[in-house]
Amino acid sequence: MPIKVQSDLPAKEILENENIFVMDEYRALHQNIRALQICILNLMPVKQDTELQLTRVLSNTPLQIDVSFMKMNSHVSLNTPIQHLNRFYNTFDELKKKKFDGLIITGAPVEQIPFEKVDYWRELKEIMEWTKTHVTSTLHICWGAQAGLYYHFGLEKILLPEKLFGVYKHKVMNRKIPLVRGFDDYFMIPHSRHTAVRAEDIHNCKELMVLAESEEAGVLLCMTKEGRQIFVMGHPEYDRYTLHNEYIRDKSKGLPIQLPFNYYPGDDDTKKPDLQWRSHSNNLYSNWLNYYVYQVTPYEL
Repeated sequence: MPIKVQSDLPAKEILENENIFVMDEYRALHQNIRALQICILNLMPVKQDTELQLTRVLSNTPLQIDVSFMKMNSHVSLNTPIQHLNRFYNTFDELKKKKFDGLIITGAPVEQIPFEKVDYWRELKEIMEWTKTHVTSTLHICWGAQAGLYYHFGLEKILLPEKLFGVYKHKVMNRKIPLVRGFDDYFMIPHSRHTAVRAEDIHNCKELMVLAESEEAGVLLCMTKEGRQIFVMGHPEYDRYTLHNEYIRDKSKGLPIQLPFNYYPGDDDTKKPDLQWRSHSNNLYSNWLNYYVYQVTPYEL
């Protein structure tokens, strides 16, 4: 799938080296195609890594996608150069008059803070309310999923005894739903989080449908019945070394971090991690784009 991004976005060159078809603005202007308008609200600290991971997994259908990036007005990112933010990101105030076919709300490193204490919580609530009228389908990831479940349905998060960290097996619960079409009965997805939403609370919420669950990691995937809101508790977009980099970072800081579960061959952190989730990650994002965005979005936004 051709992804339309700005010509000098750093992720563009990396994707092209991976033989992923990336289109710049000039070429897109000369095609008579209505590209899907997908916005990424990137709440992660090192935004370039998340840009690459998400544009990579969005690249696996024949649909043409025009990707925009959103940043918060109410938060200053200290881990991404201000020049990068000014060049490639718009604020919510600059984008809120537009309509989008899809929006992705990423995770954020604030999960141990109560939602109301997060410095951009008020703005995020405004964005999540805005999605009800301006976005065809919104995909929430990790902390973004917990925030969405709390805002839309009042489901509280809980602090886990220790960080859920590794690659876990999940079971498809309802394979008739298009979001998990093509999935195996069991599949692997990475998790990296200190908090969770209780599985029983999600199951007891009549507005939500559970599509995939893990004995160790809890509910992975749930959504509203029409697919306007989709919640992914893990990180299917992670690349091979993301958990490794998190492990080495926390270990070097002297933080309490265990070896990622089911990640290194023989639990040897000097060995190349096994990549066990890429195909299902691609399938998840392709199904979202096809069945919950492209098939239902109006031609004229």
